[in-house]
Amino acid sequence: MTVRPIRDERDYQAALEEIERLLGVGPGTPDGDEFEVLATLVEDYEERHHPVPQPDPIEAIQYHLESRGLTPDDLIPCLGSRDRVVQVLGRRRALSMGMIRKLHKALGIPADILIQPYAVTPPGERDRARRLTGAAPAG
Repeated sequence: MTVRPIRDERDYQAALEEIERLLGVGPGTPDGDEFEVLATLVEDYEERHHPVPQPDPIEAIQYHLESRGLTPDDLIPCLGSRDRVVQVLGRRRALSMGMIRKLHKALGIPADILIQPYAVTPPGERDRARRLTGAAPAG
């Protein structure tokens, strides 16, 4: 394949097929060089045309816990107490900058994900919504 810019989905699919064909080639070889250039072009095209949205902070924390076999109690040093962990994971309390710094440092969660805004519902709001809708309290 002649390496050229990826301008549309057809070019993108062709580049992916060529990359698949080149998997496992040695670096520093002509095929290895072609693989590296194609991978860079595909990455650029995907960033522009198939962006992957970042997870919200709570989703990121939950994924981090699950993927590493951790429990919510492992967040206590970062968040301060078991109650605070429950409040944060339950979206009843927002992360503070101090919590964000600790989560980033201790667990390696990217700070740019943790600082994103996300919906928080204070306990009083949940109780009010339950009364208005007649829903039973969560237990």
